[in-house]
Amino acid sequence: MRVGILGGGQLGRMLALAGYPLGLRPTVLEPGEESSAGQVCPHVAGEFDDYRALYELARGSDVVTFEFENVPVESARWLAERVPVFPPPRALEVSQERLAEKQFFVSLGIPTPPFAAVDSRAEFDAAVASIGLPAVLKTRRFGYDGKGQAVLRTPADCEAAWAKLGGRALILEGFVAFDRELSLLAVRGRDGRIAAYPLIENVHRDGILHRSVAPAGNLGEELNERAAEYASRVLAELDYVGVLTIEWFQDGPRLLANEMAPRVHNSGHWTIDAAVTSQFENHLRAVCGLPLGRCDAVGHAAMYNFIGAVPPVPEVLANPDARLHVYGKSPRAARKVGHVTLRAGTADELADRLPEWDAQFERRPFVKAE
Repeated sequence: MRVGILGGGQLGRMLALAGYPLGLRPTVLEPGEESSAGQVCPHVAGEFDDYRALYELARGSDVVTFEFENVPVESARWLAERVPVFPPPRALEVSQERLAEKQFFVSLGIPTPPFAAVDSRAEFDAAVASIGLPAVLKTRRFGYDGKGQAVLRTPADCEAAWAKLGGRALILEGFVAFDRELSLLAVRGRDGRIAAYPLIENVHRDGILHRSVAPAGNLGEELNERAAEYASRVLAELDYVGVLTIEWFQDGPRLLANEMAPRVHNSGHWTIDAAVTSQFENHLRAVCGLPLGRCDAVGHAAMYNFIGAVPPVPEVLANPDARLHVYGKSPRAARKVGHVTLRAGTADELADRLPEWDAQFERRPFVKAE
C-alpha cells in the first residue's frame, strides 16, 4: 500500500521507517528540496496549499496522513475528495484553534483549566479580572513549542504581553499549579477499535519537551483509565483514525486537558524501543486498515530530546542502555535534531538510574540563539 504523508520532518521520517517492515511505500510532501523524511523515502517538494503538489501526492497514494497539525484544513479536505485521508480533516480543524479545542473538550465533559476568548483589549482586561493571575495568554493559532504565548504574573506582565501579542485572536487560560505534565497516546483503527499507551510524564524547558518517562510513575490504574476514557470520547466524536495525543496537567487527583495533537507525538518516541508496537507502526496500521498492535510498555524508559545539536555519537553510545535516533538535520537553535531512549527493567531501577541519565544528558550541547 502507498502512504502519502503531509510533512517531512522527523515524525514523517519515523513514520516512513516504520512503514517499510509492513510492506508500505511512503512518500512525503514537504516545502523545499530537502527534508528529514526525504532522506529515507520519496519526497514531493511543494507547499501544503500547492494543489499541483497535492495532486501529485494523491495520485501516488492509496491513503494520506499527516505528521503535524498545521496542515491547511482546506488542503486536507481537497485531498479527502480524491483519496482516503486519516485522521479526518475535522480533527485538524478542532486542534488548530485553541479556543475551539477547549470548547470541544468541555462539550465532551473533559475538564480543562479556566479559559476565555480575547479579541480586544477590553476582553483581555475582563478575562484577567475574571480568571485572575497568574494566567497564560496564547495565540489561538500556530503556537508550537512555547511560541506565541506569555505567562502573566503581574499587571506589568499583562501590559508587556498585550504589546507583544495583542491584535490577534487570543485565548487567556488560568495558570495551573500542576504537580506534573502528562500525555496519553491513543490509537483508533478504521474498525473503531481503540488502544492506549500508558500515561507518560513530561518535562519541558523553554516550552520544548526535554524528557519523557514511560510509564509515568505513582499514578495508579484509576488515573490511567480515566485518561484513556477521556481520549476514547474524543476519538469516537471525531470518528478518528490513527494516533491521537492529549497533553494533561495533573493537579492531585485531577486531570486537566491542555491540548491535543492529531498525530504521532514527540512524547511517544520511547515507543520505538520500549513498547510492543511503536506509535508510528500503530498509526500506519490504523490508517491502512490493518489490525492494531499492542500498546504495552516493555519495561520502563526515559527519552531525552537533543535540541540544537546532537552530542558526539560515541559519547552517547558509551552508555550501553542508549538507543540513539538522529534526524539528519543541520544544527540550529531550538531545533529538535535527535533523541535518545534508555530502558530499565523495573520502576525501581528506572528511579535509581534517572539521576545518572539526567546528569549525562544535561550536558548535551545546545546551539545558542543569536
